[in-house]
Amino acid sequence: MVNAITVLSGADLSALMRFGDYVDCVAEAFRLHAEGRSLLPDPMHIPAEGGGFHVKAASLALSNGYVAVKTNSSFPDNRKRGLPTIQGAILLFDAGGALLALIDSIEITSKRTGAATAVAARYLARPESRTATICGCGAQGRVQLEALRHGLDLRRVFVFDRDAAAAETFATEIARQGLDAEVPAALRAATLESDIVVTCTTARMAYLGIADVRPGTFIAAIGADNPEKSEIEPALMAKARVVTDVRSLCAVMGDLHHAIRAGAMSDRDVHADLGELVVGRRPGRMSSDEITLFDGCGVGIQDVAAAAQAYQLARERGLGARISLS
Repeated sequence: MVNAITVLSGADLSALMRFGDYVDCVAEAFRLHAEGRSLLPDPMHIPAEGGGFHVKAASLALSNGYVAVKTNSSFPDNRKRGLPTIQGAILLFDAGGALLALIDSIEITSKRTGAATAVAARYLARPESRTATICGCGAQGRVQLEALRHGLDLRRVFVFDRDAAAAETFATEIARQGLDAEVPAALRAATLESDIVVTCTTARMAYLGIADVRPGTFIAAIGADNPEKSEIEPALMAKARVVTDVRSLCAVMGDLHHAIRAGAMSDRDVHADLGELVVGRRPGRMSSDEITLFDGCGVGIQDVAAAAQAYQLARERGLGARISLS
């Protein structure tokens, strides 16, 4: 078919990509970015009643080069209507301008977000970490659990959500995986017993502070993906060794953004971008008792890397539909 493009559904992606594939892709994306082999423009945010729309794009020097443009909608109350919180699509191009693929973005966005946590945990979590608290019991909470288990031998998981029924359901699922799972009566009681705390909520007011974590904790703060969202108190940001996915973007839309606005820190206080850890330019955790924090707002290079890998696998295996727009 002349000028045909590949269309990949969420089901196609599930068949093509294992979680480890996403981890490898995301690590490579941050490596290339640290080496100056990417272009990453600022994202676009379009607010709407009850949610908003995000447009993220990037290029990566993978093979002959790829460019991806992703548009996602994010409406937290969709879960009450039986719809995904996030919906959207990715357009994948080669560096010469040819449109290669139209790809469902729910699976890629979810898994590449978790994959960034898995990469960050390699450098920032204590290897002996066994207990975690996950704040947010939606689809991303489940992916975050998969991310932590990718490289760590977790034994116990606390889950917390403003929707108590969602937390109970998630805890039951975790118990079926052979882990100890508990819904705490109070968040602080759980986080003070945890080696790792993941925040993946849609909160607009910070709820995790210095008094909520013990020395040696690794925090993966990945819910704040637009300027209105906030999960980590500025004082905790200032105390922690902070690693961002991309500092310049976190400074305008991550938890770093709120710490800067509060005067608790500047972008110069950030220890490193994740890619600097991947290439060995900067160290990760420096001591067993320091608090480390990964501020991940989600960036387009992650989408490019995952979409390119999915496209390549689909062509090799003959999966996905082929359509022409001309």
